[in-house]
Amino acid sequence: MLEQNPVEVYQFRFFLKGISPLIWRRLLMTSNSSISDLHYAIQISMGWEDEYLNRFNIWGKEYGVYHDGGMSFPDDPEEVYLQDFQFRINEKFIYEYNFFASWEHEIRLEKILPFDSKKIYPLCVGGCYVAPLEDCRGSKVFMELMSNNTPWQMRCKLLEIIEESEEEEEEIDTELLQETIESFRYWITRHEFDRKKVNQQLQRYFNSQDDQLTVEEVYYDED
Repeated sequence: MLEQNPVEVYQFRFFLKGISPLIWRRLLMTSNSSISDLHYAIQISMGWEDEYLNRFNIWGKEYGVYHDGGMSFPDDPEEVYLQDFQFRINEKFIYEYNFFASWEHEIRLEKILPFDSKKIYPLCVGGCYVAPLEDCRGSKVFMELMSNNTPWQMRCKLLEIIEESEEEEEEIDTELLQETIESFRYWITRHEFDRKKVNQQLQRYFNSQDDQLTVEEVYYDED
């Protein structure tokens, strides 16, 4: 971030395209935040680990955070600041992550707010649903998985394991049962978006004294 005190705060709302009901987040970012800062704030608010390539498309130009072996960008993402774009209210742009899955986010600037010294930025002020697994192969596959993992279908799969054991007069295969339940974990808990936890992780990443801290360590280095 730039050294001078920020004078404005951008309220962005973004969602994953191609998925219904919407998986979305609302973030407050200072206007002197960089493209790199926005990238990491999106990653953390989605619960992803920054393992894949990324890029922003703003006004037809691409920006992004470089990964070894990936595409390079003409501009240093740490030296391109949000205030440089002079965004207008309701202006939209695209952020794409994991080009194999093509997780495409539509980002819209909802408001420009005054800086509040009592708040710690970046700040997540809204959201709904847990993000898909990073390697889920995209929105189409995700929607197919969701249609195959309704509460009724999950109940049927568990009953099938139990009934097969009873028909063969064997003990229930607890290992298979546990594996099946574990495979349902995301679908059972996907509505439990934890905004408080996201903000703790954002603070841990952006306020860390360790310049080498990774997004993955933000999740697994919790007390």
